[in-house]
Amino acid sequence: MSEVTTLRLSLLRAMYLFIAAGLALTVWPAIIAPPNTVANVNTVVRSLLGALALLCLLGLRHPLRMLPVLLFEFLWKVIWVVAFALRMWLHQGLDDYATETLFACLLGVVLVPIAVPWGYVFRRYVTARGEPWRRTDPPGAA
Repeated sequence: MSEVTTLRLSLLRAMYLFIAAGLALTVWPAIIAPPNTVANVNTVVRSLLGALALLCLLGLRHPLRMLPVLLFEFLWKVIWVVAFALRMWLHQGLDDYATETLFACLLGVVLVPIAVPWGYVFRRYVTARGEPWRRTDPPGAA
């Protein structure tokens, strides 16, 4: 834990709180009181974002353990901006929905990298040894 500063841990917690609060205000009302009983792509997206909000709450307590959640948040937003918003903007222009979504995504694309301790991520997820594919210890051994 000493390899990540207190300031960085505070930034991580602030990022988790920002995401959880934003999703609590925008997504959770439609989860708690859905506007209709139709299951479609919007209900899937709401469910996914609702789960993300709950995992971000867990990030307040365990900011380093929940780093994959922030990496997921960053990556899906980068993918959406590059693969969809940019292409739409270059061809026919952004509609109201795309403009609003682009703003929300750009917030994540800018803020998440500021909060993430990239050296820790690199050491922990890129250069560290992975877990074995099979167990080598006898069952029941700790």
